[in-house]
Amino acid sequence: MKQNYEFALAGNPNAGKTTMFNTLTGGRQRVGNYPGVTVEKREGSMRFGSDDLNIVDLPGTYSLTAYTQEELVSRTYLVDSKPGCVINIVDATNLERNLYLTVQLLELGSPLVVALNMMDEVRKQGRHINTSLLSHHLRAPAIETVARTGEGKDDMITAAMKMSCDRQGALNPLVITYGPDLDPVITQIADMIEDLKLCDGRFPSRWLAIKYLEGDDQILDIVTKAGEKSEAIKKLAEKTAKHCKDTLGIYPESLIADYRYGFIASILKDGVMADDSALDRVILSDRIDALLTNRFFGPVIMLMVLYAMFAITFKLGAAPMGWLEALFGWLGDTVASIMPDGDLESLVVSGVIGGVGGVLGFVPLIIIMFMMVTFLEDSGYMARMAYMMDRVLRIFGLHGSSVMPLIIAGGIPGGCAVPGVMASRILRSPKEKLATLLVVPFMNCGAKVPVFILICGAFFGEKAALAMFGATITSWIFALLAARFLRSTLIRGDATPFLMELPPYRLPTFKGLIIHTWERAWQYIKKAGTVILGLSVIIWAGMTYPGLDEAQKAGFETKKSEIQTKISSVSDNDEKAGLEAKLEEISAEESMKTLRVSYAGMLGQALEPISKLAGFDWRVNIALIGGFAAKEVIVSSLGTAYSMGNVDAEHSEGLGKRLASDPGWNVAVALALMIFVMLYSPCFVTVVAIAKEASRKWAAFSMVFNTTVAFVFSVAVYNIGMWLFV
Repeated sequence: MKQNYEFALAGNPNAGKTTMFNTLTGGRQRVGNYPGVTVEKREGSMRFGSDDLNIVDLPGTYSLTAYTQEELVSRTYLVDSKPGCVINIVDATNLERNLYLTVQLLELGSPLVVALNMMDEVRKQGRHINTSLLSHHLRAPAIETVARTGEGKDDMITAAMKMSCDRQGALNPLVITYGPDLDPVITQIADMIEDLKLCDGRFPSRWLAIKYLEGDDQILDIVTKAGEKSEAIKKLAEKTAKHCKDTLGIYPESLIADYRYGFIASILKDGVMADDSALDRVILSDRIDALLTNRFFGPVIMLMVLYAMFAITFKLGAAPMGWLEALFGWLGDTVASIMPDGDLESLVVSGVIGGVGGVLGFVPLIIIMFMMVTFLEDSGYMARMAYMMDRVLRIFGLHGSSVMPLIIAGGIPGGCAVPGVMASRILRSPKEKLATLLVVPFMNCGAKVPVFILICGAFFGEKAALAMFGATITSWIFALLAARFLRSTLIRGDATPFLMELPPYRLPTFKGLIIHTWERAWQYIKKAGTVILGLSVIIWAGMTYPGLDEAQKAGFETKKSEIQTKISSVSDNDEKAGLEAKLEEISAEESMKTLRVSYAGMLGQALEPISKLAGFDWRVNIALIGGFAAKEVIVSSLGTAYSMGNVDAEHSEGLGKRLASDPGWNVAVALALMIFVMLYSPCFVTVVAIAKEASRKWAAFSMVFNTTVAFVFSVAVYNIGMWLFV
């Protein structure tokens, strides 16, 4: 008779869990988020014989303690949804470390099948695992698998179906000893929890007692809600913690971890693991690590890899980006030629096609970048990068894995904050992830580079390259100091325990690369059609309305009509060119005056009394307001505001000369503007990405915080610059 099963895949990061998920479910997958958090929830279905299976790929975790969102949602799912069986995907090449999660799953009482993955690599290393003996010790089936090839998957599913039928959801927790200092206390607290009826059929009482002693925040809350009756448990736990500290020099959570590893070690030493000493081979991963994590060569190679990744992304992405820009340019021109002139035509061409097209132009970069990020993750090198950078970034309250989002966002000038924010997903700690994505916009993304080129070329002459290099260093300094400030104030919290997760190197599967890359790119594309479309229209309206009055419009039309009439009547080419230049000047003047009377222009003028503290007049203010849409807009807006017409961001020499000769500009203003552009509010695409990854509250905070920091330091730089240079 046909049956339906639900299984959950659980395991450490890099254990091959997602590869197994892809092997089992193929394209029959659904991706969403767990309620209330941004952690991805991946589900898929498969048919096995006549039965239908629903597979849930839980986030990779090292434990079931609520240190991270991933650990919390995994645990909540196991406790509340109670899948028929949990399939624990274990990296068999790192059996001791991976079994730490296995022990916790068994202590929770979940119906469990252990899939010993990467057995092909275990055999290559000349090692043997006695799976029947391991099954006996764990009291759970252990199946040898190779996720990449599908070896053992049928045996694994068969064992999971049998386990599901046998257990019928009943909990059967493993009990291991935690020594004379903790065992009596655990039993006593478990009894008190039973008396308070806190288990609610979801947890084993002994498991709750252990987690309480480990200081698990969620479990502490559950017990505390019992009111005064929980005080006895709290006092007992505090007394035990003091006793452990006084007598053993460690806290209960460390003692519990020691005993778990002791339990695992005793299993492995009992004949479960055996090495073929005759082969005496040096493991390939260790030999590679000797070079890639070397104290001197490791960081150098890492920088080369990051630079190569950055260069490949923008080298390969340049052509398809150009195609997309050309496509949207052609679409805009076509629509403009079909529709009559007017507000509706301007809305469709400039607001909708221009706004959304500008965002979708990043899609090739997003796809290429995430494909390489996925490759680094799946190959095992990402873990080495985090390991090498952790000591440095930890000083500033970040994690070693934060280096990747910072680099992608523009740590090497030319990146993009949007994929940088999205790349912060690799961070496991919510607080470290939040601190990282808030400082990522300080990096010099590719959209800021044309602004810096314009300013450096206009005001620093032969020292322009040095000024550009200084801008790069300055952005890193501000990002790291801002991270330290946030982690010391608003985002306080202990650093995530950095486990030495150094999985063996392996070649990622093409199928896995494609699936992971498409999932991330599709999320970005969906945003372009929803939130970003609305914001594009709002910004267009702000820079268009209310527009010139009828008399002013008529005046410009009359001037242009007169010039056009003269152009059609003259035959001399030089005279014709002069008239055409005159026509462009009139159009540029009309655009400047239209921008000045727009809502954005009025806002720019209203802000001038304040912005003058940093040396900015209303024209600079308008450009900076437009920069909220995209930083590239700053150059073109400056061109319009200074009556230079529609300036190409990559060919702005004429505007540079105009700024350098303008009495309102000098070196101090130029430096202050560079600082402000570097630090102020992220563009709205980045803000949307932050809202998606964190919350709307933090997205709004990034706009206010970054702009405040930018204004304070630009005022300081302007006044110091005026004192030094002017």
